[in-house]
Amino acid sequence: METVWFCLVAVMIAVYVVLDGFDLGAGIVHLLVARSDAERRAVLASIGPVWDGNEVWLLAGGGTLYFAFPALYASSFSGFYLPLMIVLWLLILRGISIEFRNHVHSLVWEPLWDAVFAGASGLLAIFFGAALGNVVRGVPLDRSGEFFLPLWTDFRAGKDTGILDWYTILIAIAAFLALTLHGCLWVALKTEGPVEMRAHRFAIGVWWVLLLWTLCITFASFRIQAHLQESFAARPWGYVFPLSAILGLAGIRVLDGRRNGLEAFLCSCLFILGMLTSAAFGLYPYVLPSNADPALSMTVVNAAASSYGLRTGLMWFIPGMLLTSGYFIYTYRNFSGKVKV
Repeated sequence: METVWFCLVAVMIAVYVVLDGFDLGAGIVHLLVARSDAERRAVLASIGPVWDGNEVWLLAGGGTLYFAFPALYASSFSGFYLPLMIVLWLLILRGISIEFRNHVHSLVWEPLWDAVFAGASGLLAIFFGAALGNVVRGVPLDRSGEFFLPLWTDFRAGKDTGILDWYTILIAIAAFLALTLHGCLWVALKTEGPVEMRAHRFAIGVWWVLLLWTLCITFASFRIQAHLQESFAARPWGYVFPLSAILGLAGIRVLDGRRNGLEAFLCSCLFILGMLTSAAFGLYPYVLPSNADPALSMTVVNAAASSYGLRTGLMWFIPGMLLTSGYFIYTYRNFSGKVKV
């Protein structure tokens, strides 16, 4: 049952990154692909009906994590207190920038909130990537399951590292590039005219950088976290996850070059899902590795709630997720097609 909930939490976080990732990416690129106020409003309109709904998956993933692995929730939310507060403020700034932008028309007001929207979106992608890097690398857990990390120390990925080191910065940049590309493909799918063409051109440039960065972080991850190699060696069927990421990344280049907007965007979704599920598969059964002593790592067993609670929760989780999924399918179908300003 613990493994089932590990998979459910991993899937929910991956779904959040796919859904909220494209509107984060749209925020990152909207000042680059949109030149006029009308074009910027078109980019905002492409995410307007869905951006706040996408963030529901972040709340659902956090709630599921709290229910299924309370020890992990308590440890990580105290150890990562500072970056989590930064993420909270960035989410607030991003939300109010979307809502406040069109309330006043002036030469200062609208460009201000456009800059806040782009900056908050980019920083969120970076902080989410750094968080993933910390989980893969491991944290200095003690015997009580607690840890503390400064924002940075000497940028070395050792036992006395901080939240930011050379490895987590690599992952943060990879997340920024992946979500930038994801946002470009969404904007190209939902807009038309010059904005669509600029988004396609920008996506091609970002793709080549992301390809190189993906190779770098793959090599670095296997070097930093030895358990990844052990997991894939013990269960070779798990190579289906990185293979799906490779197929998704290749499909983006081929299909976006042919201007197949929906198919290219779906390949971007496949790439993100493949990368995240590869990380989850490689870490299992760890949910938070210890980089000081592997014996102190949190696993699906010692961090999970009681078996009775997990079984009971699953009976409520399944119908709840079916209702939520139905709502999202209805919303995306209702707002499908190109946006009109």
